[in-house]
Order: sequence, then C-alpha cells, then structure tokens
Amino acid sequence: MKLPLSSRLLACCQFVHPGDRVADIGCDHGYLGIHLLQTGIASSMIEADINRGPLEAALRNAAKFGVKDKMTFHLSDGLTRIPRDFDCMVCAGMGADTIMSIIHHASDWLKDSKYRLILQCQSKRPELRQWLYDEGFRINRETLAKDGKFVYSIMEVVYDPGHPITPAQTYITPQLLEDNHPLLPEYYERVKSGVELTIFGLKRAGDDRLPVYENILHDLTAMEEQIYGNRS
Repeated sequence: MKLPLSSRLLACCQFVHPGDRVADIGCDHGYLGIHLLQTGIASSMIEADINRGPLEAALRNAAKFGVKDKMTFHLSDGLTRIPRDFDCMVCAGMGADTIMSIIHHASDWLKDSKYRLILQCQSKRPELRQWLYDEGFRINRETLAKDGKFVYSIMEVVYDPGHPITPAQTYITPQLLEDNHPLLPEYYERVKSGVELTIFGLKRAGDDRLPVYENILHDLTAMEEQIYGNRS
C-alpha cells in the first residue's frame, strides 16, 4: 500500500540526513515517520502528539506498514515528554505561534548545535523567521512545496547565534534565493502582493508602521532580477 504523503511532508523528508534519529512533533497519522523508515533514511522515529487519537492512529499505521519496532510513541505537549536522543525534529503543519511555543518551552536544552529543526509553518512565516534569528537560530536551508493551491516553505534551522536577518529577508530568505525552486516566482508574487496589501491598509489607516513596510517592499522588489533573471 502506498503512503498518502503530501508534497510538503516529502519536502520535509529531504532535509533528514541518512541515519538520523528523528522526532516528529505533532505526528498526526505517522506517515512522515513511516516513509522515513521504509526508505531507510531515518534509523529511528520518536512519534509525539498532544492528542491521544492521532497518536493511536500513528501506532496502528506503524504496525500496518511494519515499522513499529523502530518507533516510540509519546503523548506530549510539544517536546515536554519525549526523549532528547534525536538528531532532528520535524514540526509540520502548525502555525507560527505553536512552533515558537514548542521551541521556547524546550529552549534550555534545544538551543544546541547538535539538533536540527525542520519546520513547515502554515502562517506568519516572517514573524517566525524573525523570532528564530532573535533566539539565536539560523536558517541553514529552505525550499518550497505546493499542495493544492497553496505554496509552503520548509526550512532547516540550526542553533548558531550571531547572524543578522533583514526585514525583507524574513519574507524571502537568502536560502530560498539560493535554493531557486521552480515555485519561487509564484511564492514571491504571493509574498509581494501580501506586503502591497498591507501597505494599502496602513496608508488608509495613517499607521506609522508604513515606512517599515515600504522599505520591505523596496528590498523585495530588488530581488526580482535574481528570482527571474535565470528563468526562460
């Protein structure tokens, strides 16, 4: 039976290194972990979810696909009740506030260069990126995936303090530019349109944050040549 794994979860998998011990936080049905074990990418999986129902579904699916012996299952609010012997953590399909809360509540030990965080955020991506850099994390790689009509970003994050990020780079990161995914122009246009809409609202409201977003738009526009220059 083929796993019904979405393109955004497959994109998360590409940041897992061969032999990694992986913690899937908010594992839901467990398909990501099953795929990583079936393909021989991960050596073991920690499956964690805050709700018992999804966790029990993940356990059943692991047994169905024959990988249960390489998984452990934990009813946990974020990282609070899981072992710390993993190499990378996946948080996918969550909002920025939830991801920030999960990382914050484990920051006393998660701020360690031995861990890699694979994050796929559903909302407020600029806020998440800025927060990560403020907390001493750095985006190592970032790519894109499309499910339905939505384009998602997936980032690999490491703890490495002392690296700046500009306001415009919280929207389109240097790592996204370097990745140069075929979806980048579409993602860029959606991001730019969102900033333009914000500026329109700020102008109407006479909001004093207007110059900040005008500068962001200026810097985003300056990225166009790099985004479109090498495409036919």
